Amino acid sequence: MSLGANYARDYVKRLKAIMDNLDFDSIGKVIDEFAKARERGSTIFFMGNGGSAATANHFANDLGVCASPEGKIPFRSLSLAANVAFLTCLGNDFGYESVFVRQLKNLMRPSDLVVGISASGNSPNVVNALRYAADHEGIPVAIVGFDGGQMKKIASHVIHVNSEKGEYGPVEDIHMILDHLISTFLAR
Repeated sequence: MSLGANYARDYVKRLKAIMDNLDFDSIGKVIDEFAKARERGSTIFFMGNGGSAATANHFANDLGVCASPEGKIPFRSLSLAANVAFLTCLGNDFGYESVFVRQLKNLMRPSDLVVGISASGNSPNVVNALRYAADHEGIPVAIVGFDGGQMKKIASHVIHVNSEKGEYGPVEDIHMILDHLISTFLAR
């Protein structure tokens, strides 16, 4: 077997080991919160940095399109990481740690969900936004890796991909699997 094939086998083996330790009850609780948000017309905001920003964008799309088929109440979903012009304006004028909070100040209503996605759980701009949601009648949700970081302590609902610090690839892979798992369930 080639070095690449060995690496691939070991990577998938590690991914499966992490997935086997997921708390499926916490995933179910987040699914329930998303479903309740759809029923009451609340918006679900997603945010993250880097790869987690891409996951935030993908998650918002999957809920707003795939999980909102004809005949069902559509999800109100929005990624706060999607508007580059707005992000850079806020970062320039108020600092990068405020780019998500400033958007929530404009958009969030009581009972909206604010979903932070982060491998470390310690991204200052996401932490600040979850705190804002918690303090202003929003519902903070964390999808995290490693030890869960600060976000795990702030959020009302947490999906924790428990992993070694620095295992960005497997954590981000599983975060995308969670997007598809949750969205396809809610599309039914």
